[in-house]
Amino acid sequence: MDLILEGLWNLAEAGAQLLLQPFYYISIIIVLLMYRRQVVLERRLFHVRLHSWGLQTWRTVLSGLLAGLAVSVVFVFLGMNLTMEGLLCLWVVTFVLMLFGIRYLCLAYSVALLGMIQFVLNWFPGFTGSGFGGDVIRIVREMDIPALLCLVGLLHLAEGLLVRWQGASFAGPLFIEGKRGRLIGGYQMQTLWPVPLFLLVPAQTTGGVLPWTPFFGGDAWQGGFSLMALPIMLGFSEMTVTLLPKGKARITSGWLLGYGAVITVLALLSAWWSPLMPVAAIAAFVFHDSLIWLSRYGEQQRSPVFVHPQGGLKVLAVLPGSPAEELGIRTGETIMKVNGVPVPTKEDLHAALRINPAFCKLEVRNLAGESKFLQRAIYAGDHHQLGAILAPDELAPAAVQLQPLSLLQLLRPRASARAVRGARGATPAPLREAQAGGGSPAAADGPAAEA
Repeated sequence: MDLILEGLWNLAEAGAQLLLQPFYYISIIIVLLMYRRQVVLERRLFHVRLHSWGLQTWRTVLSGLLAGLAVSVVFVFLGMNLTMEGLLCLWVVTFVLMLFGIRYLCLAYSVALLGMIQFVLNWFPGFTGSGFGGDVIRIVREMDIPALLCLVGLLHLAEGLLVRWQGASFAGPLFIEGKRGRLIGGYQMQTLWPVPLFLLVPAQTTGGVLPWTPFFGGDAWQGGFSLMALPIMLGFSEMTVTLLPKGKARITSGWLLGYGAVITVLALLSAWWSPLMPVAAIAAFVFHDSLIWLSRYGEQQRSPVFVHPQGGLKVLAVLPGSPAEELGIRTGETIMKVNGVPVPTKEDLHAALRINPAFCKLEVRNLAGESKFLQRAIYAGDHHQLGAILAPDELAPAAVQLQPLSLLQLLRPRASARAVRGARGATPAPLREAQAGGGSPAAADGPAAEA
């Protein structure tokens, strides 16, 4: 009973510590601004809103909380010998790596680098340094790199599950420029999850010791235990023009789950046999970069999906609650005929819908290449395209310019929305300007965030 009470007290203290840390609130604000930016992009590019930034924010925060609790429960049995000095060192290394590229704002890179530095320092046990440098060397030597690598692996496992669960639902359609200068449709899949962690760490306490010995930490658990609050952010950013959002999320999730499993196993083995530690650190770095390369390579090898085929109109997205959704039109399908009339262009679609202003019959080719026939009454106020957002054509007024996401774009989405290109070099109309989109494909986590 005393142990349970002490555990609950430590949990309450860690919860209060989390609430007093500004980063957790800052991460929620960043998520809110990111989804608000997505809604602005949808309105500027398509003149409609496909998502609710408030609902997306709450879903993300709740999912991140559940992921953090799950990882924390696992670490009750694994444990981690992490001090505030070691945590500060980890944050500093992450910030320095971020200066070389935003994609390095990731726990995998910083832990891998610290692991290699510790491995080199252990070659020279007599080298201790002096002053501030000596303190840094001591902190790096004392860091529990296998435990941190295990945390990296578990976080990527959690991220893989979150991507499988929510990645496709948060995807936003875009008009972008293809390889040959032709405008094509695509999806940007970008989200961040604020994840609060409560890590079990050794501590000198007046209470009892744990009835079990955590995997990491060794004899340090003889003095007692405590919980350390560590807020981080999980996040991924993918751009796809060759797959549907669900397919891209499934592939990305599979790679993340595989990466997380490999790093977790290597971390556990390195705690049992220390010479494996540098192998695990190098694998954490190299395999993480491989995830980005695999995503880009896959996109380059496949053909774009959201381009109009001969004689039809490709559906890029469907508005929630629209006539197109009620009819059963799905993303990626092709509208072939409306009221018996072929619709090779958007102008033909509008003309065909006006043939019978009160009713419409559609022939739609599904993803398997089979035709399906749909019909529905048309009411006053219905969307002029039934709520189907179509892939761009040569007359599309604007396309998104892909560039790395910046804080300025989050704070001033309307100002950044002026960075557009017009179709065939024309100047786009002010109301049809599109916001600059996200960056290169990435999947990562970090004590701060990765975008």
